[in-house]
Amino acid sequence: MPADLAEKLRIYSEDSGGIKVIPFQTCRKIASELGLKPRDVEVTALKDGICPSRYQRNIGTIGINGQIKLLGSRAAVIGCGGLGGWIIEMLARCGVGEIVMVDPDVFDDNNLNRQLFCSEGNIGKSKALAAAERVAEVNSAVDTFAHVTFLDENNGREILEGSSVVIDALDNNRSRRNAFILCRKLGIPFVHGAIGGMFGQVGVFYPSDRPLWESEDVPDKGVETETGNPPFTPAFVASLEVSEAIKILSDAENGLKGELVWFDMADIGSQRIRICRSDEN
Repeated sequence: MPADLAEKLRIYSEDSGGIKVIPFQTCRKIASELGLKPRDVEVTALKDGICPSRYQRNIGTIGINGQIKLLGSRAAVIGCGGLGGWIIEMLARCGVGEIVMVDPDVFDDNNLNRQLFCSEGNIGKSKALAAAERVAEVNSAVDTFAHVTFLDENNGREILEGSSVVIDALDNNRSRRNAFILCRKLGIPFVHGAIGGMFGQVGVFYPSDRPLWESEDVPDKGVETETGNPPFTPAFVASLEVSEAIKILSDAENGLKGELVWFDMADIGSQRIRICRSDEN
């Protein structure tokens, strides 16, 4: 890093709420002047105890060190539709430094009710490419890798390698099974989410876990084929998935482990289900 970077950051920072803060626009200006990536400037500032203003409201929960870890991490999101759009949006706003986005589909009319990146003007546009464009608008310090394809055994290693977490925004168990097989081989935690009508579920599966969908008796789709999905269920479940992913990326110790949590939003109820490990009967 240029020798004068730290000095510039100190000059333009000021105390705010007990921490030093620098306007994020100033970070962008300094990056441009010095020929640096915006993310590198933000990380340098944080390592010097100076928080870019865009992350100021993160720090009380995530902490300076947690924010540094997020900016230096890579998360992969499989699916960029109902769940995936909200997941990607929140990851970018949290400051996850690299986001991999995988989805072969384009937007359709019936996506307008719930998919964050779907608008009347982009029907027929690639979901993954739309997600990458949205992230560039929300947080230009985040690097994106959009893959307009299905994730499978042929391309999965190349797409997922280097990710610290893979987040499930898929709509069928066959694809989840294939994605988790890749995560198991690569040793990557898999944050699962699924929705159907007023129901949702979230779990975190590690390589030694045995997900429910590994059984051939589990149907490929669920109640969503009858109930559809209203706008609020994807946003709710996506928030929980991102919460678990952020805990993994920031090395928090209170993440979900060994349990699947099922939610009934109609009755505001929930249930915890124990997850078997692969070495258990």
